[in-house]
Amino acid sequence: MNVYLETYGCQMNEYDSEIVRAILKNGSFRMTQSLPDADVILLNTCAIRESAHSRIHGRLGHVHQLKRRNPALVVGLLGCMAQSLQEEILERHPVVDLVVGPDSYKRLPRLIHAVCDAGGKGLEIDLSEYETYSDVYPERRPGVNAWIACMRGCDNFCTFCVVPYTRGRERSRDPESVVAEARRLAAEGYKQVTLLGQNVNSYRFDDTDFAALLLRVADVDGIERVRFTSPHPKDFPRPLLHAIASHARVCKHIHLPLQAGSDRILERMRRTYTKQEFLALVDEIRETIPEVCLSTDIICGFPGETEAEFEDTVDVVERVRFDSAFVFKYSERRNTIAQRKFDDDVPDALKTARVVRVNAIQKAISLARNRDRIGRRVEVLLERPSRKSADDLLGRDDGNRCVVVPRGDLKPGDFAQVRIEAASANTLLGHALRGSLGRVRERV
Repeated sequence: MNVYLETYGCQMNEYDSEIVRAILKNGSFRMTQSLPDADVILLNTCAIRESAHSRIHGRLGHVHQLKRRNPALVVGLLGCMAQSLQEEILERHPVVDLVVGPDSYKRLPRLIHAVCDAGGKGLEIDLSEYETYSDVYPERRPGVNAWIACMRGCDNFCTFCVVPYTRGRERSRDPESVVAEARRLAAEGYKQVTLLGQNVNSYRFDDTDFAALLLRVADVDGIERVRFTSPHPKDFPRPLLHAIASHARVCKHIHLPLQAGSDRILERMRRTYTKQEFLALVDEIRETIPEVCLSTDIICGFPGETEAEFEDTVDVVERVRFDSAFVFKYSERRNTIAQRKFDDDVPDALKTARVVRVNAIQKAISLARNRDRIGRRVEVLLERPSRKSADDLLGRDDGNRCVVVPRGDLKPGDFAQVRIEAASANTLLGHALRGSLGRVRERV
């Protein structure tokens, strides 16, 4: 049967879709990019924000029209939204035949066949304390970058977050399986890997912590860049900073989620650090890794957030001067601690106004920081054609900044030394220096 798989949400969801493709192909299913040709439609979903839910509900409305024309079509909902809403999905959307959580993907072939053979509905939403899919090699599309999930689940229970309820408790993969996956990726021509986890600095397998794992992956021949996401500021291990600083293949970029700048709101969020502790960590990071690029996540309008407490967030943004930030309105999620304990009492219009203000401040900071790079020479890993012009290629520098260069004789997968000539808040523009292809720096 032909399976059409659509993915929503984070990098972990993208990686999970690669796991699903591998499991289905091993089960004699064929993947298709054509929706009309599909015998099975699977939507791998996100539950982090209400906008993600709305997109899925709308998409299921479209799929319903397809099933009217083809009643034999099997429709499945996978991932975090499937885990969090469970039976409600089957009640609200009769078009859905399967609801499968993130720890049950190995059962997909059997579930699909059961629906085809006997009809009815399939529901598999058990969370596992052990499943890491380390025995499944993901079915990836060709490219330059690849993800490796080194751990799954989360034990932090931030009050706004649904992840512990949709992905279960933390469990770490055997480092040997992670390194073996990286070696296989290198043999297939991937140049960069990103280690994934809901809280990577909690990774531990026997005596191996995340810093040791990061260095082992960075030592794999053929892997030229290693990134990771996301750490948590509450217990940022100092050996990780030294691993980033000391190894040339480990990118000098850290995504450090702030979420809020007010101590009271941080406590309500159960983030377990204060504003001053966050600022002190930023100072230590920049002292240890002077060229580091910092990005962050911010939530505006958490329950009870006053104007003064919002100004605390603005103060952190202005003091830290992140290179980039992802700014969101608070979105109440079912079954979270915040949904049970707090009233969602900040008006939506005020949330929007706060998001707009933070975005404007951050855009000005990002523009200034990018303009500081004009005239500099940076190493860029080219990834794909630019969406704006087929004559240009888009890549990223070590700090994960987007860089656009004229294509010329370059191709995706090349490293190029690029002189930056112009900058916007989101993108650097430059030209590759003549004879600059290939890596020029050695590992430390």
